[in-house]
Amino acid sequence: MSPAESADGQPLRGGRIDSIDLARGLAVCLMIVAHGTNGLMPYGDFPDWGQVPVHALTKFSSSLFFIVFGMALAVAFVPKTTAPDWPRRRNRLLWRGLVVLFWYKVLTVVELWDRSREEIADALLYRDFPSFVEILGFYAIALLWIPWLLPLWAKAPAWLRWLSPLPVLWLSWWLLNNAGFGGVPQRQAIFVEHPDYYTWGQLSRLPLVLAGLLIGGLLLRCHARASRRLLLASGIALVALSLLAWFQLRVGDGLSDALVAIGRNDGKHPPGLLFSLFSVGGALGLLAVCIAGGNLLARVLRPVAIVGSDALMAFIVHISVIFLLLRHTLGLYQAVPYERALWLSLALVAFTALWIRLWQAAARAWRNSRREAAAGTPRG
Repeated sequence: MSPAESADGQPLRGGRIDSIDLARGLAVCLMIVAHGTNGLMPYGDFPDWGQVPVHALTKFSSSLFFIVFGMALAVAFVPKTTAPDWPRRRNRLLWRGLVVLFWYKVLTVVELWDRSREEIADALLYRDFPSFVEILGFYAIALLWIPWLLPLWAKAPAWLRWLSPLPVLWLSWWLLNNAGFGGVPQRQAIFVEHPDYYTWGQLSRLPLVLAGLLIGGLLLRCHARASRRLLLASGIALVALSLLAWFQLRVGDGLSDALVAIGRNDGKHPPGLLFSLFSVGGALGLLAVCIAGGNLLARVLRPVAIVGSDALMAFIVHISVIFLLLRHTLGLYQAVPYERALWLSLALVAFTALWIRLWQAAARAWRNSRREAAAGTPRG
């Protein structure tokens, strides 16, 4: 894979904007904290401060994932859609989708390790869905069809690109409420989500990806100049504050109860208004901070950016540690207090960053040795 192409459409050195890695890293780290704590004990056993604010704030992560996915595509691939080698780049994205699909299935087995063979088979055959790794299922499918649309996105007039999230949002809502999907609820779950299945709909989450494409296009043009980057970050922050203010107006005096409900995933699948306002508003707020801080903030928070530089590896590591080591080998499920579960989750964030850093260093050393061998350069 070339230096400009990597997991989930993320750009690497030579075409990389480090603030995108940082934003993705924040999403992954929040998800690790959520998975680590909820993977060791039920949400109902969390103390009040674990439910709100800790676990409620982790709900920013999924929306941030989808937005950053679109941004990375806008930065690394949309500008290349008119290049002669675009078919090769598109095919690498498609191949990446197959790789993510493979690991989605492997990690599904890891998550359901202690379940029956029938439950595992149902999840592998899309008769049911896992929960902790299901977002990889979204990416796997999205990477198999979105690359075909990127050239159309690049050629579309600006007004159409900016309006595109609205008709997709309406179409998703209409299908959710009017389409029967052949009486197959799993099919509905994949396209627009279903309340009985913990999965991410391709159409229901596409508006966030399109918003990310729009933001990524702006960031590509202004990230080199601090004044323009700060202006973009301010605009995103204003939208974030507007969404969170709307959320506050909707819940009124019931803020605490609303946040507890959000922590319990009420309104997450299919996306409800309150959950979406809170999750998207928080995600945009974090994104604004990352863009404003630029590459400098990414260097200050280097471990987080490292996690974001390889989101797939981060999933492989933290899901394996939670389910194979902490739960299966050490038997810590429902056997530790919340404080210890939280500290273990934070330690897992650090371990994931270290693992990715060592993995990338080993990969660079291997590539360098291959180049030297191919060039016939003696190795000292």
